[in-house]
Amino acid sequence: MVKNMLSLVPIFSELDDSALEKIASRMQKRTYPKDKIILMEEDEGDTFFVLDKGSVKITRISEDGREIILSILHEGDFFGEMTIFDGEARSANVVSLEETEVFILRRPDFLEILKQYPQISIHLLQELAGRLRKSDALIESLSLGDAEKRIGLTLLRIAEDQGIYKSGDVHIEKLPYQQDIANMAGTSRETVSRTLKLFEDRGIIEKEGHKLVMLGYEDFKKSFS
Repeated sequence: MVKNMLSLVPIFSELDDSALEKIASRMQKRTYPKDKIILMEEDEGDTFFVLDKGSVKITRISEDGREIILSILHEGDFFGEMTIFDGEARSANVVSLEETEVFILRRPDFLEILKQYPQISIHLLQELAGRLRKSDALIESLSLGDAEKRIGLTLLRIAEDQGIYKSGDVHIEKLPYQQDIANMAGTSRETVSRTLKLFEDRGIIEKEGHKLVMLGYEDFKKSFS
């Protein structure tokens, strides 16, 4: 049920069932296949999206035509909020990484909901502040000349977003493709491949397919801070 999904979204998590049902009644479901462009930078838009299933990457294209991945969002995350507030064009591209289901709210409905339930605005500001901090960290990491450190910091970003902490290690069940990691770190896929192998040889990660374990997460974090 849409109501149950909304209860897991941080900005809606403190609302009661009645409020969640009212919001759910205004939402529409959309499904996108893998690699589908959901939003395009500079397009006009008035829609707020909540991810129900799947994942998407938020990207921009550099001046030399390279894709830069700003973040990867998963179930329970949201996007499209900036145009809701400022009415300007989209600031980035959003592309599905797998078959993805979203629920959407149009701008008038979303603004009306914010008026009825102002606590959503507080949680929304907290989420946006967190994203701003991550953007600052991304800018700092991309300015580094050391590709190994950029890749290490990228893995930490992925771990923060989707990792599961177990007995001092962090488990990532769905590691992005190496090309996507390269686009997040501002380097090449070949460099990512070599660096992951180097990390394995050092005994600081274990990797099998798209599963990765950071062995001794706090030590890993210190080594790239």
